[in-house]
Amino acid sequence: MIKTRVIETNEGIQNEITVETFDLFARRMRDKGFNGVNDMIASGIRGGDILEVGPGPGYVGLELAKKVHPISLTGCEISPAMIHFAEKNAAEYRISARYVLGNCIAMPFENESFDTVISNGSLHEWENPIRAFDEIYRVLRPGGRYCITDLRRDVNPLIRTMVYLSTRPTEMRPGLITSLNAAYTVSEITELLRHSSLHQATAIGDFFGLCITGQK
Repeated sequence: MIKTRVIETNEGIQNEITVETFDLFARRMRDKGFNGVNDMIASGIRGGDILEVGPGPGYVGLELAKKVHPISLTGCEISPAMIHFAEKNAAEYRISARYVLGNCIAMPFENESFDTVISNGSLHEWENPIRAFDEIYRVLRPGGRYCITDLRRDVNPLIRTMVYLSTRPTEMRPGLITSLNAAYTVSEITELLRHSSLHQATAIGDFFGLCITGQK
C-alpha cells in the first residue's frame, strides 16, 4: 500500500548551514551522474534560452549547459541562500548564468521567454503543481520543450533503503526521507497534468523517480 503524501516544504532550503550541506550532496550526485541531465537530453532538450525551475545550487542546469551550449541559462529559485551558492558554482563553471528570486507558481518572466524549461528534484516542494505547470507553459515559446524530473514516492522499498544508506553527507538522510514522503506517484502527477496547460505531457517512472516531458 502506498503511503499518503506528506507535504515537506514550499519555501525551499533557506538556512545557510543546511544549504552548504545540500551543496555537498548535490555535488556528489553530479559526480555520480544522478542528476537527470542525460534524461533531459534524451527527451529532446537542446539549447536556446533555458530556464531552470528550482535550480538549488545550480549543478543540473550548469551540467546541461556544458553539453548543449545554450544561448542563455536562467534559474528561478525561491531561496536567496541557494542563489548565492548557484552564482558561486556558475563562476566555477565559467558559465554566465542568471539566477532570479521567484516562486514557480508566479514566475517573474514575460510570456514566451524561453525555448526550454527544466527542473530536477523540486517538484515535490511546489505548493501548487497545477499553477506551476501553467507557468511553465506560459513562459515557453511555441515549440519549446520541457523536462521535469523528481523523486517518486512509490519507489521499491529495497531501492529506497539502498539509496538512503548511500546518501552523503549523512546529515542529508532525514531530508531524503521527507522528500520521498512528499513526492508524487506517476498516476498522481498524470492526474495533475491533466488539469493543467501541460495536459499533453508524458509522465513515466524510472529506477528511483519520475520524468515529465513534452513540447508546447
